[in-house]
Amino acid sequence: MHSSPLFEYSSNILDLITVLGACTAFFAATVGLLQNDLKRVIAYSTCSQLGYMVFACGLSNYSVGVFHLVNHAFFKALLFLGAGSIIHAVADEQDMRKMGGLKKLVPFTYSTMVIGSLALIGFPFLTGFYSKDVILEVAYGKYTPQGHFSYTLGTIGAFLTAFYSTRLIYLTFLSKPNGYKSILCSAFDSSYQISSSLFLLVIPSVLIGFYAKDMIIGFGSDFWGNAIFVTLENMNRVDSEFITHCYKTLPVILSLLGVISSFLLYLTGSKILVKLKISKFGKKVYNFFNKKWFFDKIYNEYISQYFFTISYTITYKTIDRGIIEVFGPMGLSSIISKKAILISKLQTGYVYHYTFLMLVGLTIILGMRQFWIIAGNFVDFKIFILFFILSFFLLQPSNKDSRSEIF
Repeated sequence: MHSSPLFEYSSNILDLITVLGACTAFFAATVGLLQNDLKRVIAYSTCSQLGYMVFACGLSNYSVGVFHLVNHAFFKALLFLGAGSIIHAVADEQDMRKMGGLKKLVPFTYSTMVIGSLALIGFPFLTGFYSKDVILEVAYGKYTPQGHFSYTLGTIGAFLTAFYSTRLIYLTFLSKPNGYKSILCSAFDSSYQISSSLFLLVIPSVLIGFYAKDMIIGFGSDFWGNAIFVTLENMNRVDSEFITHCYKTLPVILSLLGVISSFLLYLTGSKILVKLKISKFGKKVYNFFNKKWFFDKIYNEYISQYFFTISYTITYKTIDRGIIEVFGPMGLSSIISKKAILISKLQTGYVYHYTFLMLVGLTIILGMRQFWIIAGNFVDFKIFILFFILSFFLLQPSNKDSRSEIF
């Protein structure tokens, strides 16, 4: 929200945010459609709803996006906590295909999950209804290609959300039991601490949308003050109220249609689903959505692996094991140790050897001092001398006895 002045004067960025948000909402909804992990379905639902919030901000309706964020926080927390209660009841099993028949075993959790799912799909007069539908209305009321694009994908996403939410409820609670008998027979509702938390989350999941709508996004509300800036040409909340009635009701109709079609399909058409899944075309469609459009495969094999290779060859081998070890503490200590061993071999115990070394050293020092004075301002010569001294100390000692070389 604090970045709204920057976005408002960057129309191209707003268009990009709108398109990316709409694509995210649609992509995550299609991925959640055929996931089998209970928590993964809810997680991709979260990703899809974040797409709605993003393209609402891209349409310059920042308050509507934040309103959906607030509403979504309550019923999504309810769904995640309810999923944890279910997983705890069936011995940490997360695969919905191994559940079923839990309606009578965990009735309280079942009730809360149904309420959370209905709020998620935007069922009329629940929390999600008051924010998701406003997002789609302002998208169509923008009357731009980007607005209509986001409205189309958002409306399709609403149908898919209703479909996979109903699928979750049916496979987990309403279908025939598919898990181990010993596990299902010992399933039970969670402790009063978790149950009370679920109950507390049910209340805002039902009521907060209705009671907070006028305060957060109502006409004439000063709730945001100067926190949000929107240019006059980007304000379209009033326009969205007067769009054609069918475009207002279409998301709700498709959501209800998604609930009914999903329930009937899994209730009466399970054999059709199996035949479709094992068909050649069905396998490709199922794998495509179940594997998340193969984004993980592309990311792991082409992007991550490329950076892993660079990290190993450059960062690890060249820098960590190369430059840092050579010029770092290990390299310096190794050089000093080797040079110390070399110098120690000069300790022969003969006085004339020490006298000769002192004379040679004194001659070298005086000669270097004289050359230094003669060179004057010839910097290159001084650099050459320093380089020569440094290279002398960095030379590796040979395996021969140094005393035999010197004397």
